[in-house]
Amino acid sequence: MTAGNLFCGFAAVLNILDAVIAQRGGGNPAENIHVAIWFILGACIFDLLDGRLARLGGNESAFGREFDSLADIVSFGVAPALLAFHIVLRDFDRYGLLIAFVYLACGALRLARFNCLAANNEAGNGSKDFEGFPIPAAAGLIASITLLMLWLDAGQKTIGPWKYALPPLMLFLSFMMFSRVKYPSFKAVNWRTRRSIPKFIATIVVLIFTAMNYEWMPAMLFVAYLLYGLVRPLISNAWRREIESDEEEEEAATGGGPA
Repeated sequence: MTAGNLFCGFAAVLNILDAVIAQRGGGNPAENIHVAIWFILGACIFDLLDGRLARLGGNESAFGREFDSLADIVSFGVAPALLAFHIVLRDFDRYGLLIAFVYLACGALRLARFNCLAANNEAGNGSKDFEGFPIPAAAGLIASITLLMLWLDAGQKTIGPWKYALPPLMLFLSFMMFSRVKYPSFKAVNWRTRRSIPKFIATIVVLIFTAMNYEWMPAMLFVAYLLYGLVRPLISNAWRREIESDEEEEEAATGGGPA
């Protein structure tokens, strides 16, 4: 799965470079940009499946963690930075270049910090939270926002507000990636819990609705995850356990579980 993640990132970079060449040659780069966006989102899916399959198979290792980080910096660091720079940031000259680099640097720092914490047993298999906004989610948000911008532009709707919103959004994501804000990893989610059927149905409904509204729904999902980490400390423990499917924690809190 990590190799699939890396392939998607590499393919996204190639398509962005092809878009630059097409634009300089007077062609239409829209198709290449769309392909690059979907490769970045595809890398997000590979990364999600990679972590879950590794935990299910008990195959988490230091080597796998390092390989995953190297793939992540390409798929979720370099590719989104190039995408945002080509679409919007280049209009801001050297400031746009600086914003793209800050995003890339903060993403690399976050991955390095995660690996150091895992190596020191301060975070790892037992941790159910991410420290800082995950770089795959940040890349997914940038890609989905870009997809939304292209959809608005194709529909001859105004794109101006989104154009000027992307630079501060990237700076905010850079800060959030290297922040200490806790985000749920949803490692506790499984289909053997008592609420598995309702959650499975809800997941299918969300996926179908997202597929039907792929132009804007992915952006809404990533924004919801970003905001959830900020409001999470204000949510009661009961609601947090319900949202994050933390069955084990709920049983410990209620005195349930095996005798």
